[in-house]
Amino acid sequence: MSESVMTIGGANSFRSKLEFAGAETFRDEMIRLPVAARYAASLSLVALATAVAMSTERLVGSPNVTLLYVIPVVLAATVFGWGPSMAAVVAGVLAFDFFFTEPRYTLEIASPTDIGAAVLLLFTAAIVSAVAAEARRTAHEARQAAFRAEALRVVGHMVIEARPAADIIQAAAVSLNRIFRAPVVVLADGAGSLSPLALIGGPVVMEADERAAIGCLGSKLPSRAQIYPFPDSRIDFWPVTSRSGRQLVLGVDFTRAERSRPVAPERSVEVVAGYLALALGEEGAA
Repeated sequence: MSESVMTIGGANSFRSKLEFAGAETFRDEMIRLPVAARYAASLSLVALATAVAMSTERLVGSPNVTLLYVIPVVLAATVFGWGPSMAAVVAGVLAFDFFFTEPRYTLEIASPTDIGAAVLLLFTAAIVSAVAAEARRTAHEARQAAFRAEALRVVGHMVIEARPAADIIQAAAVSLNRIFRAPVVVLADGAGSLSPLALIGGPVVMEADERAAIGCLGSKLPSRAQIYPFPDSRIDFWPVTSRSGRQLVLGVDFTRAERSRPVAPERSVEVVAGYLALALGEEGAA
């Protein structure tokens, strides 16, 4: 089997493994919905709770239907995030006031008991919203950290197994693509020009990006897109230099990422760069 076929097969296998390990949960997919859709869904949950409350009011009494409005708040905080859950809090209090307190179908509250129930609903729902949203954020960050660790571990394992450098380069690009949900390119320096070794996620390398990549290799320092001295570049670059003298540059296009640019992307990129430098150095030594 030729090396090119091995490279493509290895990359596809690695990509499948990462896609399975990093598969988004239902909540991850929901949080990526447009903001308007998430708020609309949260308000729809409040409307559903109101319909249920109106049908059960005679059985449980008006003050007790407030508990039903905690349910959409919890669901909104868990699935859609903190903002939509707070919208559910406000909508739930207004709905309770409008439909279940005297005088009915106004926002006035005549009974001290109903006032207490509305205030209790507001505070309870707000606290539940904050706790549920924080729990969701923590769980999401834990899943992302575990996925990053798994992606980096697999690349490191390929280096330990002394897999062909071409396979490792492809796997490194796939790893960064899945970690950042952004297009990734790996370029090689050859006689003053750059040639692509891996293109994952459909990156578009413009002339300004090439200048930034060459500058990154020349200075041996990372370059950030849209910032001096390469304000027209859209790709962040990191240099990779092996013991054998071979030079690569890793590029991530955060301007086309599915998520916003992470605070410290270098934490993952530099680990991958280290693996590549080691793999290329071993190749040169061989």
